[in-house]
Amino acid sequence: MPTSSDYAVPGQVAEVARLIAEHPMADAVVDQVDGRMIRVGSQWLADFASCNYLGLDLDPEILAGVPDFLARWGTHPSWARGIASPALYERVEAELVELLGVEDALCLPTLTHIHNGVLPALAGQGTLLVDARAHQTIHDAAVIAQARGATVHRFRSGDARHAERLLRGPAAPPPRVICMDGVNSMTGNPPDLPVFAALAREHDAWLYVDDAHGFGVIGERSGYDPSPYGRRGNAVVRFFGESYDQVVLSAGFSKAYSSLLAFVALPTALKQYLKVIVPSYVYGGPVPVASLATALLGLEANRRRGDELRAQLYHRTRLLLDHLDKLGVATSNVSGFPLVELALANAGDLDAAGRHLFDRGVYVTLAPYPVVPRKEAGFRIQLTAANTTEQVEHLLAVLEEVDDRFGFRRPHP
Repeated sequence: MPTSSDYAVPGQVAEVARLIAEHPMADAVVDQVDGRMIRVGSQWLADFASCNYLGLDLDPEILAGVPDFLARWGTHPSWARGIASPALYERVEAELVELLGVEDALCLPTLTHIHNGVLPALAGQGTLLVDARAHQTIHDAAVIAQARGATVHRFRSGDARHAERLLRGPAAPPPRVICMDGVNSMTGNPPDLPVFAALAREHDAWLYVDDAHGFGVIGERSGYDPSPYGRRGNAVVRFFGESYDQVVLSAGFSKAYSSLLAFVALPTALKQYLKVIVPSYVYGGPVPVASLATALLGLEANRRRGDELRAQLYHRTRLLLDHLDKLGVATSNVSGFPLVELALANAGDLDAAGRHLFDRGVYVTLAPYPVVPRKEAGFRIQLTAANTTEQVEHLLAVLEEVDDRFGFRRPHP
């Protein structure tokens, strides 16, 4: 009979396990929500760990619109998509086609479902090239692809020359897929997408981009935009003015749109192939009706006032980045997008610094080693359009306290 000793935590994640077991800002139970304030036990905190970038989780119009969908469709269409789909799916996919300017789109519950199904299907017995700092779910999907016969290589993050050398090498049989994040989930920075798109086209490969943190936040630019994030929130490909020629975009509604739903944007012929091959389409459970509703209602809100929300989000983020610059604190964020990673001068101070933030009413995302490299151990701050100016100002004051007491990493001279 298995015992607890059979499930001992590996040493390399011991610090993560300890934080989850002991730290108030890890594995927390939120007892109450009031705007972007949350209550954990008796402590109220300003929430800077949420990825609800546009604040649509709190939007009165969206909340009011959900019951009509439930009345018409019930709570849950208990079919796998390969059996039957409510027409709501097709409505979302059609709206995505218009918003993104793509040939077609396919919706599934989460990006994890999409990566695990789509990447092995694209690679087949060919090659996956994975950016070393791509999201962990992409690396996990590469393991599945490798088990099914694909060759997997990892290239230095953002290094197109390294990726090209691997593509030209003898151990890179076709079909080939280059996998990377759009807006990176820790640094907040996008890749040089035009360079990687050109590389994919030159070598007859797919460029597969996970833009979970860019979709809804950044979009097409005209030079007369409400903010540097661009317009419409139609993701990283349009932000760079790129085409979808040999580019497959995946993203989710769970960040900017506050809804359980994800999609892959792709040619129609490839969509039809994936409908037969991807297990989560053929066999997997469906998305709840409320999530399909909030996706559709969110897309409508985005059409009417999304650019206004993105401008608010930009200004909130700028307050933080400008303050950090004034303090001389290093951050990897050079994009101005609303994910800001802060590394402590001493990684061993993470527990105490996190407790100070919690005690002072600020909730952030802890980033211990090995979730990030040891020299980057610290925490991540996410801004939303629903954070108030007062909450951001309180955050800035508390960050000064953390800097005085523990110290943040400084830029290299």
